[in-house]
Amino acid sequence: MSGYTPHTDTDVAAMLGFLGLSSLDELFDVVPDALRLAGGLGLPAGLPEPDVLARMQDLAAANRPCGRDLVCFAGGGAYDHEVPAVTRALASRSEFVTSYTPYQPEVAQGVLQAVFEFQTLVARLTGLEVANASLYDGAAAVVEAVNLGVAASGRRGVWVSHGLNPSWREVLVTLAAGSGNRIVDVALSGGTTDWAAAAFDGDEDPGVLVVAYPNYLGCLEDLAAARAVCDRTGALLVVAFDPVCAGVLRSPGEWGADVVVGEGQALGMPLSFGGPYLGLFACTRAHVRRLPGRLVGETVDAEGRRAYVTTLRAREQDIRREKATSNVCTNQTLMAVTAAIQLGWLGTTGLAEVGERSARAAHYCRQGLLAVSGVEPLVETPTLREFALRLPIGAALAVERLADEGFLAGIALDDSFTHGHGDGLLVAVTERRTRAEIDAFVAAFEKAVR
Repeated sequence: MSGYTPHTDTDVAAMLGFLGLSSLDELFDVVPDALRLAGGLGLPAGLPEPDVLARMQDLAAANRPCGRDLVCFAGGGAYDHEVPAVTRALASRSEFVTSYTPYQPEVAQGVLQAVFEFQTLVARLTGLEVANASLYDGAAAVVEAVNLGVAASGRRGVWVSHGLNPSWREVLVTLAAGSGNRIVDVALSGGTTDWAAAAFDGDEDPGVLVVAYPNYLGCLEDLAAARAVCDRTGALLVVAFDPVCAGVLRSPGEWGADVVVGEGQALGMPLSFGGPYLGLFACTRAHVRRLPGRLVGETVDAEGRRAYVTTLRAREQDIRREKATSNVCTNQTLMAVTAAIQLGWLGTTGLAEVGERSARAAHYCRQGLLAVSGVEPLVETPTLREFALRLPIGAALAVERLADEGFLAGIALDDSFTHGHGDGLLVAVTERRTRAEIDAFVAAFEKAVR
């Protein structure tokens, strides 16, 4: 192994000493035991390359991906939407696949134009004036939105709806540990955020409000209520939106959002075991100077021809990071181009059709599941393509049983949504699910929850 490992034992010892750790095991203590590889890969020494590849293929075959082995009814931020052949074909062209992040001046005009089109489409979806060239994923986008809001308001108090994706909330808590931001988790009541119950000690006003639309339970939040809190306190309103649902819902910008963020995976990207995904970020023109990452703009060259350039990027992000408003120095170019292709292919009516078909399928599936004895709605608030149920057995057990029947049944909700009962299941239905698949899922579900 020494020939393939760049770090010597001396290097490793120096690193551990600097960190105040005694061993590599201690370094990786933060990784849960269930995620660690115990005992290595089980590869005999000295295998020829074809045998190693065959062994790797055998190990990979142990995975059960959606579409091949499991029919997907899971969501929670990543969705099994249709990716048409045109999106896959165009996004995989070498001009896009081999391009890199557009902040060098020599980047190709074609890539800059594609990113410019992406920004335009995101701005239209969000209902805001400016969108950036993308961020890493939805969690990164919400962090950057909070950074912008805190800087703009001058207050570090952040009210975060409990309906925001739990993983994103955890990232915000991690950010707060190093930034000094004060995160207040605002509880849900009946499936939507109870802003009236939110308060700091000493009645300190927040600088930022963060709410999801729809929220993690699939419920449609009243953004007017959140906007009213912002108007009263002077806080900025950050809305984490769903770009597919935006095809049928009033845009966050129309509701008065200052910043809109989201996860763009549903716009032409497969589930892919968790990535790479795409962070969406848009804001009002008033906050453009605090915009994180890159902004591609349109201009004309010396001969009067249309040209594209990186219009806005604070130099501090590259060389004076301690003074930067954001330390994001790159973006997800290929994923952004993919999303632009998908949105361009669908168009306004196509995106609305995807949202409507998903909503109709979700309604049909929800009716079927609620007809199963012992299954109840977790909340009664209107939903679109995702909904939460209360089961007569533990949700994690139901998911395990349904996997044996060929279905990825959904996400077992944590105790904060079920008040410690562990019986909450989040189910998502997209336009890919057929009536036959839904009927088979309901039949298997009825057996699984007995």
